[in-house]
Amino acid sequence: MAFALVATSCSSAHPSTGSAAAAGVSPVWLCRPGAPADPCASSRSTTEVQAGGVQKLLGGSAQSTTDATEFDCFYVYPTVSAQKTANSNLTAQTAEIDVAIDQASQFSQVCRVWAPMYRQATASSIATGLSSEKGAAAILKTTFDVAYESLVSSWTSFLAHDAGTRPLILIGHSQGSALLIHLVASRIDHDPSLLKRLVVAILPGGNLQVPSGLTVGATFTHVPLCTRPSEIACAIAYSTFPSQPPLTSIFGRTGQGVSLQSGQTARHGEQVACVNPAALGGGTASLNPYFLTATQDHLARSVNTPWVTYPNLYSASCEDEGGASWLQVTDVAQQGAGRPVVTETLGPDWGYHANDINLTLGNLVHDVHDEEAAWLEQHRGPLSGPATS
Repeated sequence: MAFALVATSCSSAHPSTGSAAAAGVSPVWLCRPGAPADPCASSRSTTEVQAGGVQKLLGGSAQSTTDATEFDCFYVYPTVSAQKTANSNLTAQTAEIDVAIDQASQFSQVCRVWAPMYRQATASSIATGLSSEKGAAAILKTTFDVAYESLVSSWTSFLAHDAGTRPLILIGHSQGSALLIHLVASRIDHDPSLLKRLVVAILPGGNLQVPSGLTVGATFTHVPLCTRPSEIACAIAYSTFPSQPPLTSIFGRTGQGVSLQSGQTARHGEQVACVNPAALGGGTASLNPYFLTATQDHLARSVNTPWVTYPNLYSASCEDEGGASWLQVTDVAQQGAGRPVVTETLGPDWGYHANDINLTLGNLVHDVHDEEAAWLEQHRGPLSGPATS
């Protein structure tokens, strides 16, 4: 399923879960625990397709030692709006609903998922902002500022009225990650009370920058990159590619592309962060990808579950070469019936950006589960928060 910094929506139809809202009123929630038709609470039923097309229905969940209701996930979706204005409105349409199901619903087994609508920079305005047109940089900044202020309004309300004292997981992708990078740097990084509640920030496709060879500094001061499963208040950030990103790449290279959205302009002495969700401590490990069955045309008639996963199909490792840092995704199994080939659908400058989360989704859910267990070990005592309807 293709979702990106500049992306088009998928075609399936869902009823709207939000409506237009003016500034200064309560947030418009795309996903809200307990809400009817919550896309982030969609079915997680999954079929595992093994080599040769052998299928196995999966049961259970990643959750065993933690209680999902004790943790809140705050999800910020990527660019999906094709509206003709520079920034979108706050009406939840098919594109936003679909991407929430695709990227966030699997996390509902380890947390209560909240996702605000926000006035994101639309696909057309970002395309102009990343171009070489005169005034492009000003357009990129202006539309990002509008999106960020919209998100901050929802974040502030969420903390004041919904989150209680529960620990927090941040999840974004692309523009969503860029906004969360700015949010962490501006609102969390120097706030001891929020740092104490932060379990992990998952920021793929946002070009989080760190000093070369280090895990913290540059953009964040107190939120390092995750280096082990038991680490908390850390960040998982990466962009997936099949090989070294080109010099003109939008991801994986400092001071260009998506870095510019969040004001990360430094080109020297820094690198784009890469944390392998399949091996937080480094090295090469197998990915646990999850895709919506509806996006897998070759399986539409043979799989009856909403989700499909492909074990032992891809491995990943963080690479740093030629001024670029990226998550190298390698095909490690012979392709066969029912086994997909992920491609650079948006071109070499984008790599596997459209599938950044789906390629690693099972690994990310497992990472959150482990980090929640570690958080509970370090912060014993009752967790509380207001009930939601």
